Amino acid sequence: MAAPRLVLLGKQGAGKGTQSVRLAEHYAVPHLSTGDMFRAQAALGTAFGLEARRFMDQGELVPDDVVIGVIEECLAPGGPLEGGFVLDGFPRTLPQAKALDRLIKSHPVDVVVDLEVPTDIVIDRIAGRRVCTLCQRVYHVNMPPKVNWTCDDDGAPVVQRDDDTEEAVMRRLALYESQTKPIIDHYRAQDLLVTVDGIGDGDDVFERIVEAVEKRLAQG
Repeated sequence: MAAPRLVLLGKQGAGKGTQSVRLAEHYAVPHLSTGDMFRAQAALGTAFGLEARRFMDQGELVPDDVVIGVIEECLAPGGPLEGGFVLDGFPRTLPQAKALDRLIKSHPVDVVVDLEVPTDIVIDRIAGRRVCTLCQRVYHVNMPPKVNWTCDDDGAPVVQRDDDTEEAVMRRLALYESQTKPIIDHYRAQDLLVTVDGIGDGDDVFERIVEAVEKRLAQG
């Protein structure tokens, strides 16, 4: 069987990043996170990365043309979209979803997973999140590092990212409701959508996702 082409949807804080990494490892395909790419470019000080970072810090979605440009780069010969993949954080709007359909027409998506988690839970997850400034290891106010908010792995400061404040989170969730949910109907109309309960132990959630993906792949 060819490597699957998967898209993972869900509110910020639903666990898409963690589960996308696990799915990529499970199916031996690249994990493509636009958020990580934006932050990496911002750290390099590129004009594109800094512009994307400005939107993220304000709790805004990065404009479609900027995000689509990142995906187009991945379509270059030998790029990660030539085979299977797990897309995490893209598409987030209906224009992005339609652009993705167009950009990967020769390599269409196999399954779109909608990871469902209630809003109050994702707010707690994100607003309480703290991140190592060096290795990006994630902590939480309820599960802090061992010593004075310094990373257990490298001793670097562990901080709250600007786009993880409760105000920024609330803004992103409002944008999700208005701009991202329509793509669920878009993929449902294509019979690509599977909905998975994202509450509970990470291993249990992962097993639910794989079961749903395998069932959908088996249907052709």
